[in-house]
Amino acid sequence: MELKEGYAAAAKLIAGAKRVLVSGHLSPDGDSLGSMIALARMLTAAGKEAYAAADVNALGKPGFLEGVEAIVPVRKLRRQRRFDLLFAVDCGGLDRMPPEVRAAAQGLPVVCIDHHKTNDGTFGDASIVDPTASSAGEIVWRFAKWMEWGIDRVSAEALWVAIVTDTGRFAHDSTGPGTMRAATDLLKHGVRTAYINDVLYGSFPRKAIELKRIAWRSLHVWKNRKVAEVTLTRDDFRSVRGTKADAEDVIEIPRSVAKNEIALFFYQIPDRTKETRCSIRTRGDWDATVLAAKFGGGGHAKAAGCTIKAPLAKAKRLMRSAVKELFKGACRKTMRIPPVTV
Repeated sequence: MELKEGYAAAAKLIAGAKRVLVSGHLSPDGDSLGSMIALARMLTAAGKEAYAAADVNALGKPGFLEGVEAIVPVRKLRRQRRFDLLFAVDCGGLDRMPPEVRAAAQGLPVVCIDHHKTNDGTFGDASIVDPTASSAGEIVWRFAKWMEWGIDRVSAEALWVAIVTDTGRFAHDSTGPGTMRAATDLLKHGVRTAYINDVLYGSFPRKAIELKRIAWRSLHVWKNRKVAEVTLTRDDFRSVRGTKADAEDVIEIPRSVAKNEIALFFYQIPDRTKETRCSIRTRGDWDATVLAAKFGGGGHAKAAGCTIKAPLAKAKRLMRSAVKELFKGACRKTMRIPPVTV
């Protein structure tokens, strides 16, 4: 579905809906949360009963945003009256969303807003998917402009956080002219850039610092420094009473190793003892989604993730094997067979 066709299809679904549910992926990051807050506010201003829903205990640093107070905790969705429409933001399938949202979305038409490379555009009755966009926030901004919706300061700051966090403060390759046009427009609405930057990148709670300290001790570098990895176990999180939201930037530890090309962050999920999650960051020609896809995950070319259905030790072995195979495949492609002389 072309973007303008997606816009038109979404507008038609909005026109026929009264109560709209907006949600993103599990453990929403800045892009997912910021996009949800802004979209729900703009839908409300457009005359709809719009509600953003998330696990309020897993918001992490972006949880400082104004508008968070209006988020419906997912555990309370069962008490809500039936919705007419679901907006799935920053994710490409119901399986990536909280179980409570999946239950509330049964039988509902869906509008998908996403920018992940692994989203093929088939999810949703209206698909607004652009893998070239820097963030879901950038796409929400474009859609708001197409719909001629007004943007207030709270929505502008939410979208600013969405864009800033997913572009690494405009440092990633995904930052394009459209990204900067969106940012320029948002600044017109009074976004407090210095304050937001300080909250996101200039101050950290003690448990986040403790998790980084533990992760640094686990640093393992191999393949001539091309691959670096860190690990946080279930007991590590428990020891500081932390959550994954407190470890969002731990992946930057292996990524900061000189000559690093593939950075891995393994961590255990407290409530799923036989599963391990892995965050992946790459440089150069390496595509992070190639590794993530081997385990049913996805994401972007330089930033992806997956859930490996194995305990930590086995999960590491499986991922390391996949990385080695990736290197071997690259070597085979670049090999030159000398001509045979008679």
